[in-house]
Amino acid sequence: MALKHEPTVPYHSAQDALRVLETVARHTTGVTDAELASRTGLDTERLTALLRMLRREGYVEQTTDGAYVTGAALGRLGSAQGRDEALRTQLQRNLDRLRDSVGAAVYMSRYVDGEIHVSQWADSPTTPAVNEWVDFRSAAHASAIGKSLLGQLDLNGRRDHLSRHRMARLTSRTITNERALLSRLDAQAPTVPVLDLQEYAVGTVCAAVPITAGSAVGCLALSLPVSHAHRLREAADTLNRGAAPVLLSLAI
Repeated sequence: MALKHEPTVPYHSAQDALRVLETVARHTTGVTDAELASRTGLDTERLTALLRMLRREGYVEQTTDGAYVTGAALGRLGSAQGRDEALRTQLQRNLDRLRDSVGAAVYMSRYVDGEIHVSQWADSPTTPAVNEWVDFRSAAHASAIGKSLLGQLDLNGRRDHLSRHRMARLTSRTITNERALLSRLDAQAPTVPVLDLQEYAVGTVCAAVPITAGSAVGCLALSLPVSHAHRLREAADTLNRGAAPVLLSLAI
């Protein structure tokens, strides 16, 4: 199965952040922002924004003389011992922050060994998670999560998945025709969030954006009650803009 990766804005932000982080890591006694700009080729505004994110995530710290050094969070992720737990904790902080910024429940999902896995999520009493009334693994054709993940596979990968999971009608809006679904997936631009307008569950709308780290296929998604459908596109754009820290955590 081949993957159909096309870089998105968060991907480029994460790549730039990695360049900055690698430069900081090479200078164990610290490096100034002027030196970082010179060595990375990033303009001042861009570099300032990336350094702000890296400091917030705990990947870099600033010394009393203004130089930048690696932070504690980078050490935890770079250590073989306890890395999985450190990554999970870091990702949960990212998801919690995204939940608060988009005002919706947020989910992280991966496509592993031919199946959909919702690995982590962040919800709250005011931003409840969607009721998983049908297993997400069987509802790729109907959910924003599923369509985002399938959209990152090639045609053979999509057909293989659909051959193993019947396209059941979950609501009156659910696409149950394979050709129609494949056509929609093929037309989906990688930079535009995938939407689910009550296709998975009546009363719920969702959106998902791809997060690609290496050969792994993943996505970030959000869900809202249909009464908040007017916020969906704006929330999806906010989710997309905030995906870089998640990608960065996965790439380190």
